[in-house]
Amino acid sequence: MKLQGKTIVVTGTGSGIGAETARCLRAGGARVIGIDRQDPVITLDGFVKADLSEQVAIDAAIKQLPARIDALANVAGVPGTAPVDAVARVNYLGLRHLTLKLLERMGEGGAVVNVASILGAEWPQRLARHRALAETNGFEAGLAWIAKNAVPQETCYQYFKEALIVWTLTQAQKIFLGRGVRMNCVAPGPVFTPILGDFVTMLGPERVQKDAHRMKRPALADEVAPVIAFLCADESRWISGANLPVDGGLASTYV
Repeated sequence: MKLQGKTIVVTGTGSGIGAETARCLRAGGARVIGIDRQDPVITLDGFVKADLSEQVAIDAAIKQLPARIDALANVAGVPGTAPVDAVARVNYLGLRHLTLKLLERMGEGGAVVNVASILGAEWPQRLARHRALAETNGFEAGLAWIAKNAVPQETCYQYFKEALIVWTLTQAQKIFLGRGVRMNCVAPGPVFTPILGDFVTMLGPERVQKDAHRMKRPALADEVAPVIAFLCADESRWISGANLPVDGGLASTYV
């Protein structure tokens, strides 16, 4: 992959897919700047410690990033066992705020990759609501919309992954035509990461058992990271506005 010389910001580098993505990008020659609230456990070219649930913290982190970047991989996220407010802030509002700010530092050929989930596949059922949230202008406006349109705890993870996919799909072409920056999603199924247990708790043993026959096993982080890296690389220069399943075929079993 053509990554040599690129400066790429990766969120969630403290563990799991984020750490593996950073490792994969660096192996390809990219300069990687990590963002996480946890200290990194791998070698990076730069690191900013930040809480991505707070706009003030995100803005402070942005000031510490290079003036020019080539790609952003939004990997950081919290599971659905976290409070709804935290899931909304980290998995959607903070991600959106960081992305829109960093787009100003990207030029032609840049890329944004958002990590969604197979659990976001039902977004068409709530398209109008997700479009309405996507149209809110800024972090605080998004919080206010969510306060007026309550999201149940048991489905909050799914809901905000759906919302992320819709935001990506509705904004990607505008950004591509206007700035030459591509934006895509990847949608993993279950992955062996430190928060896999939280997902089992979130879905419940019945749902997990019911769906077990649909897949060979959960993915490994190094089976997802190269796809994120590819979408940051020059070889994917004509892919924009896509939501790419990386789930060992799991999504196809629902057709």
